[in-house]
Amino acid sequence: MSNLLLRLCFLLLLPTAAVAEPPPTLRVDYVHSGNALNEMYSLQRVVIEPLPWPGNPDKPIDTLARGHYFFDVVRPGRGEVLYSRGFSSIFGEWRTTEEAHKGNRAFGESLRFPMPTEPVRVRVYARDDRNAFSMVWTVDVDPQAMDVLRRHRPIDAQPVAIRNNGPSADKVDLLMLGDGYTEAEREQFIADARRMSDALFEVSPYRERADDFNVWALMVATPQSGVSRPSGGQYRWSPVGTQYDAFGSERYVLSFDNAGFREVAQYAPYEFVEILVNSETYGGGGIYGLYATAAARSDWANYLFIHEFGHHFAALADEYYTSSVAYAAATERREPWEPNVTALHDPAKLKWASLVDPGTPLPTVWPKAEYEAFQRVNQARRAELRAQHRPEREMNQLFVDEQAHVNQLFSPVPYRDQVGAFEGANYESSGYYRPQLNCLMFTRADAHCRVCQAAISEVIDLYANSSGTAAR
Repeated sequence: MSNLLLRLCFLLLLPTAAVAEPPPTLRVDYVHSGNALNEMYSLQRVVIEPLPWPGNPDKPIDTLARGHYFFDVVRPGRGEVLYSRGFSSIFGEWRTTEEAHKGNRAFGESLRFPMPTEPVRVRVYARDDRNAFSMVWTVDVDPQAMDVLRRHRPIDAQPVAIRNNGPSADKVDLLMLGDGYTEAEREQFIADARRMSDALFEVSPYRERADDFNVWALMVATPQSGVSRPSGGQYRWSPVGTQYDAFGSERYVLSFDNAGFREVAQYAPYEFVEILVNSETYGGGGIYGLYATAAARSDWANYLFIHEFGHHFAALADEYYTSSVAYAAATERREPWEPNVTALHDPAKLKWASLVDPGTPLPTVWPKAEYEAFQRVNQARRAELRAQHRPEREMNQLFVDEQAHVNQLFSPVPYRDQVGAFEGANYESSGYYRPQLNCLMFTRADAHCRVCQAAISEVIDLYANSSGTAAR
């Protein structure tokens, strides 16, 4: 018998290596309160979720440093970091509104991580005046403590696999969470989830990285179809608590019910969540590391899904600046932490300089005045349609006409397809710059710019192991 054959026989006799079982998922629920100047954190409860941890055990440490906030989990006294992630929050957005200068509010928030085998310390950081992370709260967590919640109210639903490409530990787990669908509309929700998932994977870089994702669909039925939209006189109860008119913006869709959202989502594997709202009214929202929302029956549902998912998944900033928003204007032009906008204080240190062709002027010229003149008229018409409660088809047609005009205006621009620094971004007409003339984060275009694509790819790399054969 040859030496090679002997070695093969020996290997066949060895026991198969045991695959480590994933740990449970631990969730720390807390209350984040305060105002524009002060904030406070209060522990609410510690929860062991029903499903095991879906994350990649080989990539517990966040290397991207995105978000308004950051947290890590350490062994007390030893300083060893077991897990870390950046994130943003509803409170972090709310405190930039005018309301935050007039009084206090409180919002529920959660931190999720693989359950440790011993007591740990959770440390939360917020960005300071230097735009660096400074520690703002610590809490000690003992997963074996008697007051840790271990039993949960069951829900009458099971997650449906829209895409199953392999073990959760190797993939990005995206949960499509339905809200505002009745039991009779369950099949419609599944169809919406499939349609919008397919749309996501038609856009780069998701298209090229589709095998790195699992997609799940889950919904708890509501008594009435739809969700609350106070500006239209519509009020609904829903288990996830999604509603329009967040912070007074008629198109901004959020859930302020963190407990309701978590108690449904915990029954599916997830690292990222897109809440599909059963509505035809244009609207959505996205917060990094929390969730994104999109009106699933809008004519612009696919665009809304992908745009808002960019905020939630990769911390992409809004590049538009002519639409009304709820946030107060910035008093200084600090360099943003988001990967796709810049204050351009030093063109020689542009954060995406590696993608800029030699000879491209910084700032980069574009028909800014013409664009703004058109948008002043267009945005006035948009506000008029909403004020008069005109049919949604008229708003949809306005958006179609708007995009056609923008495409025509941008068509002859010399640097149309190049990366540079185009002034106008981050809700501001001046002082902030976007990477390319057009992008899915700027207008209702059908593609992300090269800088946004790179930022998305970095997040996929943080969560997925790009190996193995995909199965659908």
